[in-house]
Amino acid sequence: MIVMEELDTCEVPAVDPQRVRRVQAKMTGELAAQRLAEIFAALSDSTRLRIVEALALEELCVCDLSAALGLSQSGTSHHLRTLRNLRLVKHRRAGRLVYYALDDEHIQRLFAQGLEHVREEMPRSLRAANEPGRAAGLPSEDGAR
Repeated sequence: MIVMEELDTCEVPAVDPQRVRRVQAKMTGELAAQRLAEIFAALSDSTRLRIVEALALEELCVCDLSAALGLSQSGTSHHLRTLRNLRLVKHRRAGRLVYYALDDEHIQRLFAQGLEHVREEMPRSLRAANEPGRAAGLPSEDGAR
């Protein structure tokens, strides 16, 4: 019988120096890795992910974004500040309103790929329940709620 711990380690220590050097030469530096970790940490919060998703669909003012997500404006602003500090979202002022949008298409692609990965793992019955609009109680394309 194979113990799970044994699957995670080599049975004998064997390092291939050429392979290690090739990988090390292509790996990102510590500063970039730290920055990426900060971005993933910010995106590990489901509320911030929902904000990213909403802004991937359309530029929104804080009031509209708060209403769309069912959050207070102060809570929404707090999350937006975190995302803005990491340059994941950008803002512009239009009179007395502040509009937010994703900083660039990389953020949208990062979210879309993560969501695609999650949906691939979901059973078919759960995928249907998690279609866009279903969480808000909107009818699906066939009119079902």
